[in-house]
Amino acid sequence: MRTNYNELIPQGVLFNLAQIQDMGLLKTDMAKKLIAKGILEFVKIGNKIHIARTELIRYLEDNTVPKTA
Repeated sequence: MRTNYNELIPQGVLFNLAQIQDMGLLKTDMAKKLIAKGILEFVKIGNKIHIARTELIRYLEDNTVPKTA
């Protein structure tokens, strides 16, 4: 059974790093490292970094290790 991140992550288009940390998905420092490495795509509005909901779901699905029987 795969985790359905679409149901777990609140509706919205973009989330700033503080919101993502508040959701318990990624710490701000880790998100910044993933962005610097080009692993996470982001949108910069003013001086704030935002990550699309679809990008969060993609990252989480790509990095979810399936349960072994």
